[in-house]
Amino acid sequence: MINNKREAQLREAIELMFFSYRAFTKGPDQILAKKGLGRVHHRILYFIGRNPGLSVAELLNVLAISKQALHQPQQQLISMGLIKIEKSKIDGRVRELKLTSTGKRLEARLTGTQLLQLENVFAECGSKTEKAWHQAMQKIADD
Repeated sequence: MINNKREAQLREAIELMFFSYRAFTKGPDQILAKKGLGRVHHRILYFIGRNPGLSVAELLNVLAISKQALHQPQQQLISMGLIKIEKSKIDGRVRELKLTSTGKRLEARLTGTQLLQLENVFAECGSKTEKAWHQAMQKIADD
């Protein structure tokens, strides 16, 4: 059982996570909104950019979404010329996702705002805080 004082501290941590995520996504959200896109599009662009040639199945696994949830945003990104799907040279049954040059530029703009934000925060808070942050985020992700 969590006592009242500890519950208040944990609720504050929840709120900080919510407000920090809102601030973390604000820059990309503004860029995406101008293009009629949302966060799911950023996640798709980000993970394809980090893993060129990622299969559709692998992307579904990384994002933990269904084929149906991926279909519409993926098609939007294809029709906008931001991503392309190619058959794997190794296994023709596998469809690989890659960013186009336009997709690479957009992904760099979107993620660039977040890279700069993290760089500034970590520079201000110091390497011990950065390491602790990584540990805490990893523990949350592992759960």
